[in-house]
Amino acid sequence: MSAQARSTPSREHATAPFGRRLLTVSANEQLGAYRVLHAVETNEAGGEWAPDPGQFAMLAAAERWGAGEDERPYLPRAFSYARWRKGEAQFLLEDVGPGTHRLCELQAGDGLWLLGPLGHGFRAPEDGRRALLVGGGVGIAPLAIWQDELVAAGEATSVLLGFRNRAHAEGASLLTGVQLASDDGSSGHRGLVTDLLSAELDHDPHAVVYACGPPRMLEAVRSLCTARGIPAQLALEAGMACGFGACFGCVVPTRAGTCARVCVDGPVLDADLLDRVEAHAGGEA
Repeated sequence: MSAQARSTPSREHATAPFGRRLLTVSANEQLGAYRVLHAVETNEAGGEWAPDPGQFAMLAAAERWGAGEDERPYLPRAFSYARWRKGEAQFLLEDVGPGTHRLCELQAGDGLWLLGPLGHGFRAPEDGRRALLVGGGVGIAPLAIWQDELVAAGEATSVLLGFRNRAHAEGASLLTGVQLASDDGSSGHRGLVTDLLSAELDHDPHAVVYACGPPRMLEAVRSLCTARGIPAQLALEAGMACGFGACFGCVVPTRAGTCARVCVDGPVLDADLLDRVEAHAGGEA
């Protein structure tokens, strides 16, 4: 079975017009080491394009984008939706390069170009399995909107999140009922979030794992779940130029010997499609 067929959700995924739209930034809030960028559609039809949890958008500032001596940033940046509320999109950002730096500077009233929602999102648990959400760093973003939808549908969720330190761990407030791990032990368990995952699956393996985070974390989740025969859906991230499958800049190899494009076959892929999660395919790129 192809990567496209395996990664397609059972429901029709949300799509938007083929072209970017100008949104208006409504707030830019600090959340520990992160920023939460809020942006609203500038026309009433914007509510028609609500994203599915796990989908993403290509973002660029309306001004001072592609400027400066080296014309960076130039390409838009891909970000998972962290929340969607009545036409207002929320994105979790960390200032790690020229693109994210410019987006982190935006203030209320500034313009934001958005192309999306794009890709395929998470699929609901089956066979009575419980939802187990596992995130690392800025990769927690799509898990927040997914928890919102699961809770609204009456599904119980368990949430395991890992961060570098206390400042980054403040991002955990985007979700509820969180078990924490941190590299330095300043928040929760000292160690890896996969330590918590292993213990959780020892306690009750009848789960489906939903994960997003840096590539090493995703690879550990994939390996652990594959060894135990537990279904897992991984939200991948990769460098993209277009976001709709034209440039082939975000391909990842599959176990079948083919390639999947993160932007159109994912970003959410079943873990058992992959032999490994490569270094460029994590949620903290």
